Amino acid sequence: MTILCVRHRTEYQYRRPVSLGEHRLMSRPRDSHDLRLLDTALIVAPQPSELRWMHDVFGNSILVISFADKSNSLVFESTFRAEHFPIPEQTIWVEPYAQQLPFNYSAEDSADLACTKERQFPDPEHAIDQWAKFHVDTTPERNTLNVLIAMTRAVKSDFFYARREDTGVQEPTETLSRKSGSCRDFAVFMMEAVRSIGLAARFVSGYLYDEKLVGAQGGLVGGGATHAWLQVYLPGAGWVEFDPTNALVGGRNLIRVAVARNASQAAPLAGAFTGTPDDFLSMHVTVEVTAE
Repeated sequence: MTILCVRHRTEYQYRRPVSLGEHRLMSRPRDSHDLRLLDTALIVAPQPSELRWMHDVFGNSILVISFADKSNSLVFESTFRAEHFPIPEQTIWVEPYAQQLPFNYSAEDSADLACTKERQFPDPEHAIDQWAKFHVDTTPERNTLNVLIAMTRAVKSDFFYARREDTGVQEPTETLSRKSGSCRDFAVFMMEAVRSIGLAARFVSGYLYDEKLVGAQGGLVGGGATHAWLQVYLPGAGWVEFDPTNALVGGRNLIRVAVARNASQAAPLAGAFTGTPDDFLSMHVTVEVTAE
């Protein structure tokens, strides 16, 4: 068990005071058996005219923020403390019928998993299909968990991590052809790969920490900002975490904030302002993780 303190600050600067539209913030972790939230705090500047909490269709906590006054800056700073109890990779137990690919989800599970099994991007040359099939065919006995571990490790070893500040994600076929991308590009690519072999997957946004280097530079890839990975639904184990950026399995070093069917539904912060494109000067994001 580790007690973590996370500080996530996003700051926008504008050339002149602009009208701020409604913003939606997802920064509160999802409490569960492997993560217990101890306390939270939030600073928003300028002073909002209204704050309201809601749960989205996936059960994520979303803060909706409205503003009445114009401002030449906008700051969101979220902090929280949480106890983390990650599941070790070797304790992931899968139902016997699902231990070998291919398998079919139960009728009951299939009804709820249908949307998370659907491909989201075109693959006209079947490049992603072939990449996924290679890992299925080269894994002894086509063991389901081992295939997923092999895919996770292959992205880490064969692809180059490139942090991108652009919004959105690359087409998964582009990630494969370039063999490079950001953490969210890798997550979406692997989601498409596992969906191609009939498995359910969803996108996860949150934070990354290295218990050996908490508060220090270096270590795992993708720290210092929000992080992205995926979950795959395995009968008997449920939703299991896979981080292809760092070849992590089982949720170790990962703090979930939001889960969604696709990446656009799990944006940590979304909003708009009224003004000209030249009014926007900069956006700066910092994430700090420390341990008690």
